[in-house]
Amino acid sequence: MTAKIIDGKVIAAELRARVADEVARVKREHNLVPGLAVVLVGNDPASEVYVRSKHTQTQAAGMASFEHKLPADVSQADLLALVAKLNRDPAVHGILVQLPLPKGLNTEAVINAIDPAKDVDGLHPNNAGRLAGGFQALSPCTPLGCIILTKSVHASLEGMNAIVIGRSNLVGRPLVQLLLNENATVTIAHSRSRDLPGLVKQADLVYAAVGRPEMVRGDWLKPGATVIDVGINRIPKEDGKTRLVGDVAYQEALEVAGAITPVPGGVGQMTVACLLVNTLRAACAIAGLPKPAV
Repeated sequence: MTAKIIDGKVIAAELRARVADEVARVKREHNLVPGLAVVLVGNDPASEVYVRSKHTQTQAAGMASFEHKLPADVSQADLLALVAKLNRDPAVHGILVQLPLPKGLNTEAVINAIDPAKDVDGLHPNNAGRLAGGFQALSPCTPLGCIILTKSVHASLEGMNAIVIGRSNLVGRPLVQLLLNENATVTIAHSRSRDLPGLVKQADLVYAAVGRPEMVRGDWLKPGATVIDVGINRIPKEDGKTRLVGDVAYQEALEVAGAITPVPGGVGQMTVACLLVNTLRAACAIAGLPKPAV
């Protein structure tokens, strides 16, 4: 048996199409154009590629896209002044400050300065706290994407045993809350967990978000488990180039899992699509409109 490959490209494209339909509807019915502002500080090549892709996809969905590029040596005060300006701008419904920020800038202070209603990354303590309390909140995009990918395999996650490996604020912790909202039984594990292979073996749903190349081995998995690989690691090849691998040993896992996301072509595709979902949701909430149908 070979695992079903969960095609993030196809699922993300379907989601983007649904977002575009809803954007056209709110534009037509309420004269509202959702707007996303992305702030890029410095010139980290990976961040630049990511920001370009966000810009293209935002425009393709019929939304307004505002890009702000600042030099790496920008002062904390100037960066906070830009965030304050975007908070006040009625054309902007979503604000995303691309992380990581260059050294010398206080990331926590920048996140805290974003209006929680426009925090489409879901990192503001207000949103993180609301999510932890089981209340309506803007959730971080990658965990949201993980849930959508899982639901392409299982209509309901109720009662399933899930393990989340990794406890970052961006992925691991919010993913645990979203899984609890789906009534899954959740174990949160990390690099200090005892007998990690034994814990993984019990899980119907495995989420690897630990940032270690191919750490989760095929023989750790329960046969038929659904595996969502959040890791993106570059490892050197013999010819001096690099190749992308996830946090799961993909070839080994293919032989055991019931379904698995590839790297690339899995979770990464969903992150930007979910950013568009969050921007649309934020725009409707700010305008006092009902939640959109995505």
